Amino acid sequence: MNECYYDKRMDFFYNKTNTDTVDEWTGPKLIVVLCFGTFFCLFIFISNSLVIAAVVKNKRFHFPFYYLLANLAAADFFAGIAYVFLMFNTGPVSKTLTVNRWFLRQGLLDTSLTASLVNLLVIAVERHMSIMRMKIHSNLTKKRVTFLIISIWAIAIFMGAVPTLGWNCLCDITACSSLAPIYSRSYLVFWSVLNLVVFFIMVVVYIRIYMYVQRKTNVLSSHTSGSISRRRTPVKLMKTVMTLLGAFVVCWTPGLVVLLLDGLNCTYCGIQNVKRWFLLLALMNSVMNPIIYSYKDDEMWITMKRMICCSSEDKSQDRRSSRVPSTVLCRSTDTSGQYIEDGIIQGTICGKGDLGDKGNS
Repeated sequence: MNECYYDKRMDFFYNKTNTDTVDEWTGPKLIVVLCFGTFFCLFIFISNSLVIAAVVKNKRFHFPFYYLLANLAAADFFAGIAYVFLMFNTGPVSKTLTVNRWFLRQGLLDTSLTASLVNLLVIAVERHMSIMRMKIHSNLTKKRVTFLIISIWAIAIFMGAVPTLGWNCLCDITACSSLAPIYSRSYLVFWSVLNLVVFFIMVVVYIRIYMYVQRKTNVLSSHTSGSISRRRTPVKLMKTVMTLLGAFVVCWTPGLVVLLLDGLNCTYCGIQNVKRWFLLLALMNSVMNPIIYSYKDDEMWITMKRMICCSSEDKSQDRRSSRVPSTVLCRSTDTSGQYIEDGIIQGTICGKGDLGDKGNS
């Protein structure tokens, strides 16, 4: 029977697996990393809090898509918490951690990743339901959306706790990975492959939606004399979510590939030299998302700007900005699920037809 090492500190496992804890990341280099990390984490906290507050405050955002968007911002906010905890428990400090504290450090990161990933998957399903029925928003009720959000976090917490619940190498040192000295290599393979497969599924779903909408637009464009912008309205519908998904895949895929290589016990891949930079790249995803929200949706940006300026005036809420207005602005008087075809033919969707940039940011 294998001996278990629950009472050991992390230096025991780092030494057993010959894992480099980057003792050279001290002095000026460590200070620079902490300064940049602190700045980005503060930005994550503030910007994602503004996104959540904007969805709560502005009744024009009270639709399933925006509730899920706010939950994605909450996942990014949680990721900021995970990164703060990581900053003060990494480098030379890693060897001094207890097993439980190290599990907590990694569990927070895994939970934040899973919450974002599952949330994007749910958004993909919601967009698929809406577009295939040629509607701007799905018919999900608030109760169903609430259930979905609760389910997302239940799955995320469970996945973050799986190694703590037993899938680790505390009783089998030979199975320990290099990047995560108390995680089993088999778990890293499972974790990375699962996430990469979900990435692939979401990309396929959005490509299918995009092709369907583009084909529908080409068919309908011959029946309308509207502007090119109006004819391309359904195509623009997917731009925000596709941008969010693209940013997520780009930021997280390198780190997942490194974890997969470690799980496969690739000793000549040089993963120790790149792991920290890929982690910083993953951090950038939580920084980019609120920027994408505000850039793609003018209504979101106006609401956030008002909150920043502490303005209580609502008289300009319906005023059109220099950019194309939000889809929800036009949806505020339409609760029956207006069809995209009608919007294209009649030119009633958002006046200028910029549905994609504004209705789904």
